[in-house]
This record gives sequence, C-alpha cells and structure tokens, in this order.
Amino acid sequence: MENLHEYLKKEKYKKIKFKLTKTQHLAIKAKINGISGDFILDTGASNSCVGFESIERFELKAKKSKTKASGAGATGMKTQISSENILQLGSWKSKDFSIVIFDLSHVNEALESHKAKPVHGIIGADVLLEGKAIIDYYNHYVYLK
Repeated sequence: MENLHEYLKKEKYKKIKFKLTKTQHLAIKAKINGISGDFILDTGASNSCVGFESIERFELKAKKSKTKASGAGATGMKTQISSENILQLGSWKSKDFSIVIFDLSHVNEALESHKAKPVHGIIGADVLLEGKAIIDYYNHYVYLK
C-alpha cells in the first residue's frame, strides 16, 4: 500500500505541519485575513477563536454575541463574533470563516506558567470538520481537504 501522504495528496488534501509544545499542545501557524499568528490545534474546542487583544491584529469586524464561552477551566465568558474572514493554514483556505472572540488570558497564563509561548488563538473542530481533517500525530502533520 502507498504511504498516507501520497494517498491523501491524490485525494486533494493539503499537508500542514504542526509542532508539539512543552505542554503537549499542538502548535500551528495560521493566517487570518492574510496576517500570521500562533495557534493551538485543539480537537476538543468546538469553535476556532482568538483573544480580544487580537481583534486589531487580524483586522476583525467584531459583533456582539449572546453566546457564552467555556473551556480550559473558565466558564460563562462573554464573546464576540467576526464573520466573513479568510482563514489559511498552509495552502488550505476557508474564505467565509467565522471566528469567536473571547478572553484568552487564562489560556496564555497557563502556557506561560509552563514556559511555553502564548498564542493568538485556537483552531477548533469547526475547521477540522470543514477540512475533513486527518491528524498524523506521529509525523506532526494535519491534512485538510
């Protein structure tokens, strides 16, 4: 049988490298609206998100949201939403991407307490589902279609 990479390439999947951090998180580079940032690839996060402090960085048009966010030890956090963005991981793109905006300080404080680099946001299951993701943990690649 051919190797996984060759098979997925024939199936039109894009191969994106990630790194394993000191905290065992999957670190991945992504662009939102053409601007690069550092993210955690998180299969347990329902939606992709960025911190409030990244609104200007990624040129987001933030709107109020009634949805409350929870995760990583915090609950009931206020959110905003930004629609019609372009998300890019490697050569894979989503051209009408909505992203949740909320306070990521608790995530970055936890990372920094373990001497890991802070992140701009999290890439969640919304992207993994849209891209029909296959994660190759051993070789540190995520494949998106």
